[in-house]
Amino acid sequence: MATETQAPTTEDINSVISQASSDGELLQLVSFEVGDEEYAVPILSVQEINRMMQITRVPQSPEFVEGVINLRGKIIPVIDLRKRFGLVELENSDDVRIIVVEIASRVIGFTVDRVNEVLRINSSIVEPPPAMVCGLDTDYVQGVGKLDDRLLILLNLEKLFTAVEIAEIDKSSQAA
Repeated sequence: MATETQAPTTEDINSVISQASSDGELLQLVSFEVGDEEYAVPILSVQEINRMMQITRVPQSPEFVEGVINLRGKIIPVIDLRKRFGLVELENSDDVRIIVVEIASRVIGFTVDRVNEVLRINSSIVEPPPAMVCGLDTDYVQGVGKLDDRLLILLNLEKLFTAVEIAEIDKSSQAA
């Protein structure tokens, strides 16, 4: 008899990261670029990564909401991380991807400039974020990983949006 497994929640993922940090374990992350910075999210929170596709705009949605996509019959809101982080919009290139993640029990896509790689890093190289990281409020940032010649900003997906913004995103995807 098959049993159904539930997708891990962000709390589960954060628990794994904090446990790994104390144990010096490996973290599995998906790294990507937005602007000149490299970010990462836990691989457990990523459902899939897609090439850019047709995004349907939704009237009266928040500025950072690009619109919605139809992904195998499911309507998913798409957030532009460039806009969310206050960066200048760029023309779409062949490198732009939509990363589909689960945030607060909701499936949301967000556009990034480029997906780099899946990384395994030792949690001992991750430090708490400084007061201000790359112009981002540190509520968004779970930690900063020091890799050879680069810094990797680990995003806290649960805190990327306020409860009010999540409600607005929900409203946008329902309006589609």
